[in-house]
Amino acid sequence: MDTNPTSNLAGRTVVITGAAGGFGQLIAARAGAVGARVVGTDITPDPLRALVDELTTDGVEALGIEADVTNLDDMHDVIAQTVDRFGRVDAIVNNAGIMPLAFFRDHQEAAEAWHRCIDVNIKGVLNGMIAVHDPMIAQGFGHVVNISSIYGNYPVAGAAVYGATKAAVTAMSESFRVETQGKIKVTIVRPTGVPGTGLGAGIVNPEAIVGILGQNAAEYLATIQAQRDGTADPATLDEDDPHYAKLGPEHVADAVIYALDQPRGVSIGDLTIRATGDRYIL
Repeated sequence: MDTNPTSNLAGRTVVITGAAGGFGQLIAARAGAVGARVVGTDITPDPLRALVDELTTDGVEALGIEADVTNLDDMHDVIAQTVDRFGRVDAIVNNAGIMPLAFFRDHQEAAEAWHRCIDVNIKGVLNGMIAVHDPMIAQGFGHVVNISSIYGNYPVAGAAVYGATKAAVTAMSESFRVETQGKIKVTIVRPTGVPGTGLGAGIVNPEAIVGILGQNAAEYLATIQAQRDGTADPATLDEDDPHYAKLGPEHVADAVIYALDQPRGVSIGDLTIRATGDRYIL
């Protein structure tokens, strides 16, 4: 394992929800690479086992625990197993989330997914914070990283429920920060659209993405289609070009590691990650 001995994460224990794919998988790999001990949780056991096997092969101390973030008992058990195995829980990344974009007129198709979204995106984050509160307070230090979204910045058509859940994440995070000031650090991470995570698979009505694009919808969708067709301007695919149009999930994972890899007395409170040419208006 190519660890960084100067990393503040070296030797710390990080719990990551939704670790079997998307942001969670990348965060787990990056945390392990700088010497953190990684505890991954997910509701899908096979990909979770594969993640832990890969981390272990790379020399990372890793533990995988199948858990449903919407079940508070499950999250208490995750933290109990973490403390039993590693002696402490230094950080939790509440990453698990779903994005069922839809208009209110789609309610017949969307209602069940909306209710699940509330359970995962609000209750799941709340349960993670509840589960780590007492252990972190008792040990005198901890760090909570909650994945929000620019959708939580302002209400728009097509994202009423999803946006509300992400606004709730921000509200809960700030309240938690104030209540635990001096013992538990809190970071809110707000990505823009990140197609590479698979999060879009939960969208109920693809037209509902219009809310995040506004007047830029036609231009941006044409750019994304051109990227899929292989006819795009190369600048829109180049992360070193200001026309870079589609943020890669690795950039969000790197931002999370940046926030985690700070001295205990330094807190990165709020991070928004954008591709400079992504055309999202929120």
